Amino acid sequence: MKAKLFSIPFSSESSFLYKKMERNCIDDPWHFHKEYELILVEKCTGTKFIGDSVSHFDAGDLTFIGSDIPHLFRNEKEYYLKAAKKRVEIIYIHFTRNFLGDLFFEVPEMKSVKKFLERPALAMNIDGGTREYVSLQLHKMSKQSPKQRLLTLLAILMNISASKDLKPLLSDGFVANNNGDSDKINFALEYIANKYTEEIYIQEVASKLNMSVASFSRYFRNYTRKTFSAYVTEIRIRHACKLLMENNYRISEICYMSGFENLSNFYRHFKRVMCTNPKDYRDNFLSNVL
Repeated sequence: MKAKLFSIPFSSESSFLYKKMERNCIDDPWHFHKEYELILVEKCTGTKFIGDSVSHFDAGDLTFIGSDIPHLFRNEKEYYLKAAKKRVEIIYIHFTRNFLGDLFFEVPEMKSVKKFLERPALAMNIDGGTREYVSLQLHKMSKQSPKQRLLTLLAILMNISASKDLKPLLSDGFVANNNGDSDKINFALEYIANKYTEEIYIQEVASKLNMSVASFSRYFRNYTRKTFSAYVTEIRIRHACKLLMENNYRISEICYMSGFENLSNFYRHFKRVMCTNPKDYRDNFLSNVL
């Protein structure tokens, strides 16, 4: 069982890929690639699925994803409506471990970068001053020549490798499992992404894939390192967090808008996932932005 293997197209003028993407929505499937990826979300919101991690993203989100780590970025539902006037703007970089030769990162000056790239289960949120610095450099690269971009990328990697603004996304001991077909997991993740605000049962998904519940449960957990119910609950909680930050709805409304059947269930799961209650989460967020 594996995510779809992507082949990254490189230009003959550059040793790595730098690209600015503009479109109506993100539609890449659950996938992985040998290349490392640095991705800056400039405009759009949604949920990112990286290995066994599920989290919300907004404009300004900066993520580093290691080699062979399966991932999927999915926008909010309204982005996929034909009548919607939503736009996605993303800057990303792809590069291989040896894009400057097999021995480049062995030199003393690159010791910290080498150590960073060799981290197991490498997937990081980049925050704070490091995010500000890297985002600025990524914007500058749009007007640079291939030679200038290379120097900028090295500066970015050295800055990230020495940063304390990194938040690991994957659980300890995560190992990418990319040995087989990806169609079933693509369907399951897409189905959950479209239905998580409604009643959703594992029997529904298993039936649509012509699998028994037991077989699908093993299959799903093998990919996500989570049970089906825990995975759906986590997505619902992340959606609730987004609504709490918007401060446009009562907590009781957010409970049902996020797919929960009652308030007590919502509070219990929110406390377990976020280590706080919805009211305190909202109050803490508003106190830091106002």
